[in-house]
Amino acid sequence: MTVAYRGKWNLAAPTVPTRSIAIIGGGASGVLMAAHLLRSGNAGLEVTIVEKRASLGRGLAYSTDLPEHVLNVRAANMSAFADDPDHFARWLNARSIPIDDPTTYFAPRQLYGEYLGELLTEPQQKGGPRLRIVDEECVEMFQRSDYIELRLANGSSIVAQQCILATGHDRTANRGGSLLAPSNEQQAALPGPADRVLILGTGLSMVDTCLSLLLRGHVGEIVAVSRRGLLPAVHKKTSPIVVHGADIPLNQSLPEFVRWFRDLVRSTEARGGGWRDVVDGLRPHNQAIWRAWPDASRRQFFRHLKAWWDVHRHRMAPEAGERLSNAIASGQLRVIAGRVLDVTRDDAGFAARIRRRSNQLVEEIRVAHVYECAGVIADPGKSANPLILSLLAAGVARADPLRIGLDVAADGAMISRDGACNDRIYAVGPVTRGTFLEIEAVPDIRIQCQHLAGLLVKQPASMRRA
Repeated sequence: MTVAYRGKWNLAAPTVPTRSIAIIGGGASGVLMAAHLLRSGNAGLEVTIVEKRASLGRGLAYSTDLPEHVLNVRAANMSAFADDPDHFARWLNARSIPIDDPTTYFAPRQLYGEYLGELLTEPQQKGGPRLRIVDEECVEMFQRSDYIELRLANGSSIVAQQCILATGHDRTANRGGSLLAPSNEQQAALPGPADRVLILGTGLSMVDTCLSLLLRGHVGEIVAVSRRGLLPAVHKKTSPIVVHGADIPLNQSLPEFVRWFRDLVRSTEARGGGWRDVVDGLRPHNQAIWRAWPDASRRQFFRHLKAWWDVHRHRMAPEAGERLSNAIASGQLRVIAGRVLDVTRDDAGFAARIRRRSNQLVEEIRVAHVYECAGVIADPGKSANPLILSLLAAGVARADPLRIGLDVAADGAMISRDGACNDRIYAVGPVTRGTFLEIEAVPDIRIQCQHLAGLLVKQPASMRRA
């Protein structure tokens, strides 16, 4: 049985178990990583999760208390284990949760958070790995001669032979200067039901915010602004095409790749399929495509194509799409393609100046509340996470060339400022998106965790020095 310890530790004389791995972060990435390590049955392995939140597996994505906030991926694709695709569906069935078809069912995110939390309470092999949980924030990391010391916010330390960063999204990172005034209790309060509100961004975070307002009875106007004014597409039943890696033009320029992709969509549509079949069929190859592109192509993709890719690749559940369509049709939700130039506070709320993309005209609107939903891509150097900042300052880590995450090798090993791979410090999940791009959804993270767990448990106890 997995043994979990919760508490504050203070090790005056660090002692390292025979084999120990510490995971920083207990959100979805951290829990998936721990679950794959614990499946190994390695009797000498001790896994420690360091997480300041009380509930494991929740993180930002699964902390919502609204049942209408559902997953953006079908239940059939949300098992924690790629080699056991029905694991989540069985968990739902065991709790008598009605599901007509797991290939069309989008589970509430709150429910999926419960699933992740229970992954680590399942019985393990007798004499298998041991799990310990530390309720604290890791703020610094020091690499010693034969162990890694993790300094916690309360001043205590824990040690491990290897460490895995699974810190997830940094929502509070500064994206080049916030448009909003500093937070206070008045700003944090919900707007009045008839107030006009402004949402910065039109992606899935905007969808969540808009749904939250509507479900709480908001009847005032909701204005959502983004550079292109694109909304996520809606999921529909698909039949993903089979794409062979040898047929993908990995060595061609980005414009040539785009032409190939559009030709593939047209040929699929001619056979009665649709673009969703192509996007979903290409998914197993997305990371290989990204890694094959030079930095110049990656930058070009971010500048011109990523917004279009995201709305087709990261789709919303049909229920959410219907609610938003109704809000747009009624005039309650107004989506603007443009740029918010500035937001200033006044006695009545906020005044926002918006420059429309279509005609470059600047208009001012007054709103009672502003929500920042412009995405999560941020420069690691401007992170709100003290551990990330300390690793960068010490040269143990470096930002990837696009500065959208930490630079890691293909196996997740951290790359230092001087370009050396570290065989003691790894990273998984969204913090590695600079290397993999498509590493924010569970179907991708679980494969990354499975591969890394397989690598780590096979390593001898006496490992190479970094």
